[in-house]
Amino acid sequence: MNNFKEIKPELIKKNPFSAIGKEWMLIAAGNREKQNAMTASWGGLGVMFGKNVAFVFVRPQRYTKEFMDREESFSLSFLDKQYRIILNYFGTVSGRDEDKITKSGLTVSYHGTTPYFGEANLVLICKKLFVQPLDTNALANEKIEATWYPQKDYHTLYIAEITNVLQKCRPNNL
Repeated sequence: MNNFKEIKPELIKKNPFSAIGKEWMLIAAGNREKQNAMTASWGGLGVMFGKNVAFVFVRPQRYTKEFMDREESFSLSFLDKQYRIILNYFGTVSGRDEDKITKSGLTVSYHGTTPYFGEANLVLICKKLFVQPLDTNALANEKIEATWYPQKDYHTLYIAEITNVLQKCRPNNL
């Protein structure tokens, strides 16, 4: 099932606006003993500090944040649309309350000790470079706070170097 080939970040063909904002991704963090994952639709890809990076945002109450803060790396798994119900599940149920990875039926694989999902069509293995809670004083538009932070639960920004890109091998991309 985990038939991946490694490619360079520059060869990623997915449109990040669609892949992240519309199709969503799973952020997974932890190690071989314990891990958690959550659905995310905020983030992006780019270049910073002279490195190819991914950036993601995680609210303080998310259980996955504890794993992201503890470990030096995390993964971003992009799944086909047939997994949309599972992505919804990962976005609405907390791993504190139940073992959602086991209940989802997804297969946890590892790149070193970093967990990712074998069902993904694309996986980014990311090593943290920068972690910063968003500062309400830095918001340039007051509507952002009213719209996205009525409970004052500001996201933490993670910028991470993309150290490995794993692309699912399919008959047309072997």
